[in-house]
Amino acid sequence: MPSFVYVLAAENPDGRLITYVGWTLDLERRLAEHNGKRVGAKTTRGREWILVYAEKHRTRKGAMRREFVLKKDRKFRASLRRQ
Repeated sequence: MPSFVYVLAAENPDGRLITYVGWTLDLERRLAEHNGKRVGAKTTRGREWILVYAEKHRTRKGAMRREFVLKKDRKFRASLRRQ
């Protein structure tokens, strides 16, 4: 089943952009959940998130492995914030 790794960006109250990396089976649903009021991690609630990057993978395992790599790749995430 196809899975996705995604990077979201949002603005902090102080004006800085922050990023969030995750994986999902349904990209549109997951973005809607992040932007909803009740669903999502404490760190993602209450912000307006935009999708800045996504990759499609053949398996969940592949998506989860890539998510782990992207979470640690600060240079990559910083480059997305500058676009």
